[in-house]
Amino acid sequence: MVLNIPGSGILTSTLNVISQSLLIPVIVLLLVFVVYAVITIGSLISEYSSRKKVPISTMKNLIRDISLAENSDIAKNAINSSEIPEKQKEDLLDLISSEDLSKESREALARKIIENEENLIDKILEKTDIMARIGPTLGLMGTLIPMGPGLAALGSGDVTGLANAIIVAFDTTVVGIGAGAIGYFVSKIRKRWYDDYLSNFDALSDAVLDFMKKKYQN
Repeated sequence: MVLNIPGSGILTSTLNVISQSLLIPVIVLLLVFVVYAVITIGSLISEYSSRKKVPISTMKNLIRDISLAENSDIAKNAINSSEIPEKQKEDLLDLISSEDLSKESREALARKIIENEENLIDKILEKTDIMARIGPTLGLMGTLIPMGPGLAALGSGDVTGLANAIIVAFDTTVVGIGAGAIGYFVSKIRKRWYDDYLSNFDALSDAVLDFMKKKYQN
């Protein structure tokens, strides 16, 4: 019925031109996702090999050492000699060196440092999250777009045209789902690592703030 409406031929032709013009960009994006997926797997392996896993016993001992330290120098030495990541050491040392600030300002500084870490982590996870969500969508687009011309070719008896369209459709589907799966896998692994990192950092920040509150009473 829609095809009999005046002007519907122009509309359907326009839609067809738009959809077919999207095929090349979709394929290009899928190729970009494949390259980025390979790079991401490599960076994940590298991150795993260099990652410091901090045992709960280390966290307990460090929190106790900070809390029972007699002065800032002893607390700083406890932090420097610990097995926590270097970035956490730098941030905690900055926080413990803020004795000239008021209690409220030190708490604001601690929140800002933690927020900055969270923002950096979000930026890292954002890329693989996008790949996990957009990859299968692009794969579906790459499946549907060539099927129109493929079915048209079948109607005119061009089996070769249909076969070529199906090959493109299957290839884009596989690539899109594969890129999405890699993005999802990497995001899940990194999120678990970073949640543990932030949890440790939050606990250590609270220990430092509590130490400074007891020592400086302001």
